Amino acid sequence: MKAAVLEDVEKLVVRDVPDPTVPPREVLLKVQAVGVCGTDLHIYRGHGNYNLDAQGRPIPLREQPQILGHEFSGEVVEVGRDVTDLKPGARVLCDQGRNCRSQGRATLCAYCATGDTHQCAFYQEHGITGLQGALAEYIAVPAVNCLPLPDDMPAEEAALVEPLGCILHSSDRVERAAARYTFGGPEPIRNILIVGAGPAGLLFLQYLRNVKHFDGLLMVSDVREKNLELVRQFGGTPIHAAQQDLPQAVQELTKGERIHYLIEASGHSLIFEQMPSLIRKQATVLLYGHGHQGRDIGLLFTILFFEPTLVASVGASGSFDPDGRPTTYRRARELVHSKAVQVLPFVTHRYRSLQAIRQAFAEDFSKPEYIKGVLSVA
Repeated sequence: MKAAVLEDVEKLVVRDVPDPTVPPREVLLKVQAVGVCGTDLHIYRGHGNYNLDAQGRPIPLREQPQILGHEFSGEVVEVGRDVTDLKPGARVLCDQGRNCRSQGRATLCAYCATGDTHQCAFYQEHGITGLQGALAEYIAVPAVNCLPLPDDMPAEEAALVEPLGCILHSSDRVERAAARYTFGGPEPIRNILIVGAGPAGLLFLQYLRNVKHFDGLLMVSDVREKNLELVRQFGGTPIHAAQQDLPQAVQELTKGERIHYLIEASGHSLIFEQMPSLIRKQATVLLYGHGHQGRDIGLLFTILFFEPTLVASVGASGSFDPDGRPTTYRRARELVHSKAVQVLPFVTHRYRSLQAIRQAFAEDFSKPEYIKGVLSVA
């Protein structure tokens, strides 16, 4: 089969690779849609590598090339001999993570037992930790990782359920934290700042407005007018960080109160420099963005003086439904299907072949009009 293989930093080559095998508990999918994620770009540019050896050291791409793509949907074309609840022809979206339940372990590890499957002691992840991703014609995944699609759900919409799953997981972690300011508590959250109006920031905005029904001041900062227009469309208060001083804008909008809940979804290290001027004492800070570079860790000293509740999040962990499938993905699928959270309005670039996907990494990510790209071959 054909696949887009990352053979080294910024060296993406479309070539033949062996067809996947189909173990007894797995299914073979013909890939129909793949979302192109910022994490993919970090790996492509050499800013991140999550394929680690036994000592926890990153394995260079030139030693073990990778096939990226962890947001995907597809059609079942073959099932393993132990699979009874999926048939060829079924359209599915996938949890790309292999955890205890995925791998059929008789006893769940401590993380899977508590619903933190993304931290599974035996965790592996398609398209990120070295396992083949979906930027290929076919991919084999555990059947229990696959959720059937409603008949009227397009493949590319289904592929973008995964990033919403990440938003649900991180929001759940915030709500479990012992924070001063909470939704509906004795000291309720009255204002929120989302830093970054990329796909994650726009999903957070919709989740807070349409699912949590937060009706307070909800600010979103970015430097791209197209993204900020979507902020307005989805019910947020935009702050153009290239035209306004962010701390000053926050000071004015909150009437001097500052931020109760800050979501860092940009991956820009400047926010750590600005944070002491943005947050209220004992605020909650969700560290969702990745790829921060260019600032000294000593900046944390001033931030820590405020005693914030710092919450880190990665992936779309969640407990298991009775059929063994991932609860978080099922929740995210229903929110996307019901249009409570919309994912297609911020898809700005579509690619129709593996050859074309190289343009996303080499050129399109850097364009000001780019928000989200999807490979769609359905």
